[in-house]
Amino acid sequence: MQQYQQLIETVLAQGTWQDNRTGIRTLSVPGAMMRFDLAQGFPAVTTKRLAFKSVVGELCAFLRASRSAADFRALGCKVWDQNANENAQWLANPYREGTDDLGPVYGVQWRQWPGYKLVDAANTAQREDAHRNGFTEVAPLVENGVEKVLLYKAIDQLRECLDTIVNNPGSRRILFHGWNPAVLDQVALPACHLLYQFIPNATTKEISLCLYVRSNDIGLGTPFNIAEGAALLHLVGRLTGYTPRWFTYFIGDAHIYENHLEMVQEQLKREPYEAPRLVIADRVPDFAQTGTYAPEWLEKIEPSDFSLEGYRHHPPLTAPMAV
Repeated sequence: MQQYQQLIETVLAQGTWQDNRTGIRTLSVPGAMMRFDLAQGFPAVTTKRLAFKSVVGELCAFLRASRSAADFRALGCKVWDQNANENAQWLANPYREGTDDLGPVYGVQWRQWPGYKLVDAANTAQREDAHRNGFTEVAPLVENGVEKVLLYKAIDQLRECLDTIVNNPGSRRILFHGWNPAVLDQVALPACHLLYQFIPNATTKEISLCLYVRSNDIGLGTPFNIAEGAALLHLVGRLTGYTPRWFTYFIGDAHIYENHLEMVQEQLKREPYEAPRLVIADRVPDFAQTGTYAPEWLEKIEPSDFSLEGYRHHPPLTAPMAV
């Protein structure tokens, strides 16, 4: 994780002070990138303890399209509690559905993206094609004097990615999105890590992932998100028959909160240890070994199915999360 240490150094040296919605200033740098070779190990931060159980708990909740902080807690992840129940703006939001509700956050968009089509009622070919693709007619309406039909489908973006990796690995369109403009006013927190692109190589049987993060809290968020993205890539590779290789992590606004400075400066004094290895439990089907495609394991996977071998780390460091 030397790249992570270098990112901290860059933001401290080149960042400028900016105000933001949390009321806590940040040192911010526009545009940053890290690229990890997963053949060399798993990118877990070692200059402090990574909350790995929380990382994989959140990932499992996302994969199940959870929108309740209670679901996240049950899976070992408490990082959503404050956003669900202590954010004054969200508490006053008319779309909030009570205690622990988060709205249609990450996993809902990953697995149940609300897709709509509006077609002319008289266009039989378009309506039939939409039906073949799983859309259901939900309402007739009139637009500019023309009779139309509104159709709906919950789109499982992630499952479609896996299907394409297995059936058409040469595609350069294997991606899913978490940024849905139609529901930004209905969520406790709009997606930060919002665009994932899988790049399989059918020749080498390796699979890589590019992840774009619009805004990243370097002190707390970056180590968490890196580990989660790498774990997702390992799982997708397991279920599609590919070996995880390159994980490229792009950041739009890379920032360190003012009250995190002491923590990151302490990390810079520590020498990183060697990278650990991620292990996925034998009970999770390995497509490369069995030849059996089992995408239903996206929902069946448990936090206990992930473990780190050889993880050495420096003592824990803590800092408050900005909400």
